[in-house]
Amino acid sequence: MAPGAGLRYQGAVSLPPNFTLLQVVPELETGGAEQTTLDVARAVVAAGGQALVASAGGRMEAALAAAGGELVRLPMQSKNPLVMLQTAWALRRVIRERRVSLVHVRSRAPAFPALWAARAEGVPIVATYHGIYLAKSGLKRWYNAVMTRVDRVIANSDYTRNHVLIEHGIAPEKVVSIPRGVDLERFDPVHVAAERVEALKGAWGLPPAGEGPLVFLLAGRLTPIKGHETVIAATARLKGEGRDLRVIFAGDDQGRTAFRQSLEARVREAGLEGVVRLVGHCDDMPAAFLAADIALLPTLVPESFGRAAVEPQVMGRPVIASDHGGTTETVLPGQTGWRAAPGDIDAWTRAMAAASDVGREGLAALGRTARERATRLYSNDAMCAATLAVYEQLLKAREVGK
Repeated sequence: MAPGAGLRYQGAVSLPPNFTLLQVVPELETGGAEQTTLDVARAVVAAGGQALVASAGGRMEAALAAAGGELVRLPMQSKNPLVMLQTAWALRRVIRERRVSLVHVRSRAPAFPALWAARAEGVPIVATYHGIYLAKSGLKRWYNAVMTRVDRVIANSDYTRNHVLIEHGIAPEKVVSIPRGVDLERFDPVHVAAERVEALKGAWGLPPAGEGPLVFLLAGRLTPIKGHETVIAATARLKGEGRDLRVIFAGDDQGRTAFRQSLEARVREAGLEGVVRLVGHCDDMPAAFLAADIALLPTLVPESFGRAAVEPQVMGRPVIASDHGGTTETVLPGQTGWRAAPGDIDAWTRAMAAASDVGREGLAALGRTARERATRLYSNDAMCAATLAVYEQLLKAREVGK
């Protein structure tokens, strides 16, 4: 199959009796890989299997337990060769003692011990590309390629699949495209009480819903690649044009204190205090999207998929996203939002002005189209079913090969 053909799995899934999945992820803090780990764990448990997650743990441990999964605490985040060797032996014991049926790795560093352990114990192994791994040297390309030395590679978008095929030159049939999914029960406007929305708006210093200036929301950790500085510059220009708007940055700095402080300084220097607000981590993203009128995803590097562009659409909010990466598949200009050149202050100023000019009624119409399309194409159930279908195929192939 040619690059970009978007190989996907469909159909009913039946896992074998006593199926046990071992997923491997560095930590369980926050992010797309971690959330997908929990989603798949929940689906495996629902299908009658057991879901183990080898990880150093983190703030999502309780959510894993609530999904029916079990944490196997190991230093999967370590890149120290000696620690990785010890971890490989520990994973072998886990695979053997818990009768693991299949291993699924979601990051490069832990893929090394996981691959060795799975091969040593003779169980299939799958890897998911949750991001675009760039290589400026042969050594880095070799390091990245560990994710392709498995039995099947899952790419989280057609964009990612193209990258894997071009970068590593592996057989197209080895790489399957499975778009990341959204929990349509959690992200459903009907299930979000008005009190939750008003509580957030109050905490963020915003007027009640439907009143005051339009609110733009950039949800994501505070890091230079997310494009916060582009939005600050564009907002300053819009204010200079006499436009009244509010911009919310919802996300923590994850230890990048200097960068957060630099953003705060830029806001002050631009005279945007009260216009651009850094509100920290938000646990209630469904309510957060409803508290805003438009979502922003101004990433400077391509998102492999860009769940942050899909979740607001599921909540009925149009999106302005950088015109590269996976968001070219998920955001349709003029239909579900706008796309602007990454890092281009002029382009982002024009896009945010265009969204403002549409007004709340026009934005609501775009949001309805966005929700219909996103719920149809990017459901969590579809993503999990396709992933379990990959497991089923590999397990059947293994039985045939015995």
